[in-house]
Amino acid sequence: MRYHVAIVGATGAVGQELLRVLEERDFPVRSLRLLASERSAGKRLAFRGEMIPVETLQPDSFAGVDIAFFSAGGARSKAFVPCAVQAGAVVIDNSSAFRMDPETPLVIPEVNPEAIAQHRGVIANPNCSTIILLMALEPLRRLTRIRRIIVSTYQAASGAGAQAMQELLDATRAYLQGEPFEPRVLPHPYAFNLFSHDSAVGEDGYNEEERKMILETRKIWNDEAVAVSPTCVRVPVLRAHSESIVAELETRPPLEAIYEAYRAFEGVSLVDDRTRNHFPMPIEATGRDAVLVGRIRYDAGVPNGVALFACGDQLRKGAALNAVQIAERLP
Repeated sequence: MRYHVAIVGATGAVGQELLRVLEERDFPVRSLRLLASERSAGKRLAFRGEMIPVETLQPDSFAGVDIAFFSAGGARSKAFVPCAVQAGAVVIDNSSAFRMDPETPLVIPEVNPEAIAQHRGVIANPNCSTIILLMALEPLRRLTRIRRIIVSTYQAASGAGAQAMQELLDATRAYLQGEPFEPRVLPHPYAFNLFSHDSAVGEDGYNEEERKMILETRKIWNDEAVAVSPTCVRVPVLRAHSESIVAELETRPPLEAIYEAYRAFEGVSLVDDRTRNHFPMPIEATGRDAVLVGRIRYDAGVPNGVALFACGDQLRKGAALNAVQIAERLP
């Protein structure tokens, strides 16, 4: 079967990555409609050797569309996803608009593929940090229940979009040339600096990114009892997020069984060379589909604890690739 496909937010960083992933994976596209805001209308984007014009997103943009990928922010998703569903499309939404809706499946295909069949027109793509976290932990979870997660993220500019990536380049250039630079996209100087994730902090002291990781993990795993303690930080890396993770397990398997679980798990690549001190790095995760996992060791401070380090491309497995993998599994 071949599908009539639409991409909402086609000119953004994730939208352009969706085009690349659809082409690379030879997804069965019969026709492709590229949708964005008025300021992007008229641009042309390449797909399978053709230059396809970008159209202005309208309520009636989804006539005849089978699958609509949304990556244009929560406000546009809330406004236009109902239009797409009413027109008969299955929506795979990359925003936070529907993630915690109890009637909307929140899916990582390697973790909870069974949830896809429960959709009522909308399937939510999890937050990028949650996807990388749960991909890194799923091989462990298949060995034993995970009681608690302590995770610190090192999040790249790509998580804040194409403009933040450009700001990192511009700020770095200015810094090296000794020129002043005023941040416009992010709230703090970005070159040679890091800062707490640039999302609103709630009364409980957790920011929105951290709260997403807590709530989405519980929903995807269908485990309200799992404790998640995240700290999210923005670092001066263009793309590919990194995460330092400690998991407290119900029982602690032998290390060799843990290594074997990671070697066998699809979507994860084990990078764990103690002799060469070679472990996951964002520069090596960039452009790759797999989440890189390494530095696996028994944790010295947590009973039944295992510590590890993971890197994943935020624009691919953290967004576009995961969305296309969901589409590939649609019944």
